[in-house]
This record gives sequence, C-alpha cells and structure tokens, in this order.
Amino acid sequence: MSFQVIVFYSFAAWLIFSALMVVSSKHSVKAALFLVLSFASASAIWLLLEAEFLAISLIVVYVGAVMVLLLFVVMMLDVDYAALRQGFVKKLPAALLISIAFFVILYGFISSGTFSTEAFPIPEAKPQNYSNIKELGRVLYTEYVIAFEIAAVILLVAIISAIALTFRGRRNRKTQNITKQLKANKQNRLRIVEVKAVVPEKLEEEPKQGDEQ
Repeated sequence: MSFQVIVFYSFAAWLIFSALMVVSSKHSVKAALFLVLSFASASAIWLLLEAEFLAISLIVVYVGAVMVLLLFVVMMLDVDYAALRQGFVKKLPAALLISIAFFVILYGFISSGTFSTEAFPIPEAKPQNYSNIKELGRVLYTEYVIAFEIAAVILLVAIISAIALTFRGRRNRKTQNITKQLKANKQNRLRIVEVKAVVPEKLEEEPKQGDEQ
C-alpha cells in the first residue's frame, strides 16, 4: 500500500467521522466546528486529486467566510435544545427507514460498476510544473468563456435586485464635505461671545443685612 493511499483513507475516515458528528452532535457550535473539520478533510482529498484550486477555494470561501458567519449567527441565537428534541423518538422509525433506503440505493450505484476504474480510469500523473489553477483558467476563458460571462451577469443582476428590494428610498443622512472642512479657519468657525456677569439677588441682599447689623 502506497503512502498516497494511506493518506487518502486517513482523510476519508476523518471526513466520514466529522460528517456523522455534524448530524449527531447535540450542540450547534460543536456541529459547526465538525463541519469545518469536514471541509478541511475534503480539501486534503482534493489536493491528492491534484485539484489545488478547489481545495484552496473550499478553505478560503467556506471555512474562512461562510463558517465564520454561521458560527457568529449560531452563537448569537438562543436555541431551545429541549424543544428540538421533542418528537425525536416518534420520528426515529421514519428516519431509519429513509436512511436504510438511501444506503441501499448508494450501494447499488457503487456496486453496479458505474463508478468503477474501468469507467473512470485513474488519470496519469501530471508533470512537476503542472498548474491546476492555470489549466482551469485556460479552460474557463477559452472553451467556456460565454457560459462564464453569462454566470457573471446573472450574479450581478442578483446583487442589483437584492439592493433594489431592500432599498426604501433616500434618507436624510449627514455626510462630510471635505472641501468645506479644509477651508475652515478661525474667522468662519470661531465666534467670541461676551457674556455679562449676573449677580443673584440673594448675594446682593446679604451684605446689606450685614451693614445694618
């Protein structure tokens, strides 16, 4: 057994274990952390398949952005775990039946030879100077450039639509005028006001009473 096979089975075992812990963990924060471990294990497997771009994207996008946001939202929410556990025993037989049916279908696909090495032969090893990112960029901007640009336009339309739906009209906001601030000086910003001293009536009456005594 080669070193690459050992590394593959090790990360595959970690991936299966962390995925099971995601769905079986009782605490939502722990489930999110196990999901991060699942992403890291899947990224290592992609590195073994020489798909560096997908591995880096999974770490940067999902672990670095999506999971941080998910953890923030989960920690801010007050989840009632007692209410979530209600009806667990009642729904357990249906869940087990669906799980068994899913694994039977999955085993049928695997054992049918659809995903065998004959249908998908192991690709030859790439040379040392091979770059998966460079090859992916070449394919995107040559063979699939139209589909890539259409997807970019659709995403842009989605962003503009989200802004348009949430915009509620112009609001009176205070903004800075940098030019006006730079022209400020003591003549148009400073005003000296002379205030006359006012003596309270009680203080004026006390010396008079003392003089009479």
